Amino acid sequence: MGTIAADRPLAGIRIVDAVGGPLAAITRHLADLGARVDRFGSSEAASPWQAGKVLHDAPVTSDEGMAAARAAHIVVVDAALWPALAPLRGQRPDLVTMAVSPFGTGTCLSDWHATGPVIHALTAMLSRSGIGLNQPLLPPGDLAQLCAAAQAGFALVSALYRALGSGRGAHFDFSALEGAVQALDPGFGINGSATLGKPVGLLDRARPPKGTLYPIFPCADGYVRICLLAKRQWRGMFAWMGEPEQFASPEFDQLAHRYASPDLVPYMAAFFATRTRAECERDGQAHGVPIAGLRDLAEFIASDHAVARGAVTTLADGRVLPNGMTTVDGARMGPLAAPVEAALGKARETTSDGLPFAGLKVLDFGVIVVGAEQSRLLGDYGADVLKIESQAFPDGSRQSYLRHGMSVSFGAGHRNKRSVGLDLRSDEGRALFLDLVGQADVVCSNFKPGTLEKLGLGRDVLRAANPRIVLSESSAFGDSGPWSGRMGYGPLVRAATGLTLAWRYDNDPTSFSDAITVYPDHVAGRICAIGVVALLIRRLRTGQGGLSCVSQAEVMLSHFADYVAQGVITPVKDAPWGVFPASGEDEWVAVTVRSTADWLALAGVIGFAEAAALDSADKRFSARDAIRAALTSWLASRTPAEAAQTLQALGVPAAPMLRLAELPEHPWYRERGFFRAEDHPWMLEKVMGESFVAYGADMPPPPAVPAPLAGEQTLGALGDWLGLDAATLAGLTERGVLEPTAEAVLVEARKHLASAPA
Repeated sequence: MGTIAADRPLAGIRIVDAVGGPLAAITRHLADLGARVDRFGSSEAASPWQAGKVLHDAPVTSDEGMAAARAAHIVVVDAALWPALAPLRGQRPDLVTMAVSPFGTGTCLSDWHATGPVIHALTAMLSRSGIGLNQPLLPPGDLAQLCAAAQAGFALVSALYRALGSGRGAHFDFSALEGAVQALDPGFGINGSATLGKPVGLLDRARPPKGTLYPIFPCADGYVRICLLAKRQWRGMFAWMGEPEQFASPEFDQLAHRYASPDLVPYMAAFFATRTRAECERDGQAHGVPIAGLRDLAEFIASDHAVARGAVTTLADGRVLPNGMTTVDGARMGPLAAPVEAALGKARETTSDGLPFAGLKVLDFGVIVVGAEQSRLLGDYGADVLKIESQAFPDGSRQSYLRHGMSVSFGAGHRNKRSVGLDLRSDEGRALFLDLVGQADVVCSNFKPGTLEKLGLGRDVLRAANPRIVLSESSAFGDSGPWSGRMGYGPLVRAATGLTLAWRYDNDPTSFSDAITVYPDHVAGRICAIGVVALLIRRLRTGQGGLSCVSQAEVMLSHFADYVAQGVITPVKDAPWGVFPASGEDEWVAVTVRSTADWLALAGVIGFAEAAALDSADKRFSARDAIRAALTSWLASRTPAEAAQTLQALGVPAAPMLRLAELPEHPWYRERGFFRAEDHPWMLEKVMGESFVAYGADMPPPPAVPAPLAGEQTLGALGDWLGLDAATLAGLTERGVLEPTAEAVLVEARKHLASAPA
């Protein structure tokens, strides 16, 4: 299924890879897009992250491996192997290289061992997963490392774009921790509605309570989840319920008021109880209510939607795997049976030798998290990004405790952009937008499919305005198939594809624990950005634009490739593997064993008798209660940091569970220079931003342009892009075509600044 490699945007690109485990997904992203990836070292042939690669048993340091590396465009290796390949950088200044490790080279944690739970603990994601003061709950699968892989993939293709057009390569010292803290669920990033724009310091220390955020209700044959965010969505729900008088007050149009109501959730629970999932989805969609039935992985794979989209594929060896995360020009970018050799055409244009996308122009139609992230990443690497906004349909991520629509969350997700207020419902507004398209390189959007067509701005119209344009679209369930017209948010994607059912405590079937998680939104934004850059790389050689589409549901499906054949997301069956209480109030440490050697080292320090008899994962899992009791007893007198240090010294992966407020001062983040505190002209709080996309000395740091108020740069940006003079801009503003920042918004912003203590 799909196209041959020669038709894919990275056809002709050669990559040498010597990374194993989940981080092998770094180059799997690029193999799906057509690059030839030669994997050296133990082949891991059964791993889904090695699918579509050419597997070599020889080490990368062999004559065969070194010859391939000298001819490659990109070399990605485990950090331990990098010293042997480092001389290539002097021989090939255009080469893009990456050394991959859990915590980077030469850091205070470089000697530590990592697993997914360890990284979850150190990103602070674990501290927000679970319910109340219960034990923190590990997310299913290996999301931390797989999301990190997408961050690395974006850095690689961005550096490759620069190298192909300027001859200047780059080297990254990439750590899984930095990738995960950016791409999985960054507490200092854009949070959508999960925190209502509150700063991290205002969040509770404990996990969230069982509450009403994205509520889940029992129905006649399972469960359904709803996401009532916008006023119009609530109005649809109100009408569907028969307009009950007790909820008729206009106050219920406000999200916060609905969450505070003690009566609304019980009323909705009774409303859904007698209806089936299918009935709820059908009638909810008819009323404009974002809703999804909870399914397990097998149900999603067997759904008419997944089948119609070809979401899974069967390889020649009989393995059933997800069929890629992206379509390009309508063709699926799934795993190739074999690479097809293709000549790499010479670049027709030069690129910046500084930030890769300096000089490129991006129009951002993105909303909430996915839309914010993909264009923000392009802005961090130098593109001039115009966020197109409308007073009639404000971006949902402008919901904030501040009335002028700014927050630390919005500030993080929309830095390095300018905002243009434009009425696209008017003929003049659409014409002006198409003039912008004519000047642009990229248009990003993540609306429900068909939205731009209704505005008269569908794909064919945009291509007619600029045949070289690169279009990027993302939606919850993709641009085709029976569910393509559904409204979707991350919580609904998780519900529909099996993750929500898997993310709960074993002893409580209603303990759904993904309420404030922002997944797969951030990582989907990175998959979108990888697709954009792959098409820009193709355009360098062909002059041809293109269309990249990403289904957020298929991003999630791909992350659970290991579970597709069995159809259910299951926990790791070894012990200890989890989160355990340590000394202190609500203090926890993640501890995992990967092998019998890890187990014997751990058993020796905690004094577990007859440890040698538990020489397999199955045996340890059978004895998990006894192991947990012994480990908990040992931890009771040790802080999480002390326990982790002791266990890591023995080679056992362990880490203290950090909370968000602890990250900026943690030694590793400080040593890495990961965070930078940025002043914002319309907020008293500082915005915490990342200092880099991926760590390395060869790429300039991102600019620090503060996120805009709605329409803040309307006049200046249109003057820059289209050369419109002041009189023309004034006329367009007077006619309502342009929407500069509303005076009421400026008044609120100034009032907020004036509230600062003397």
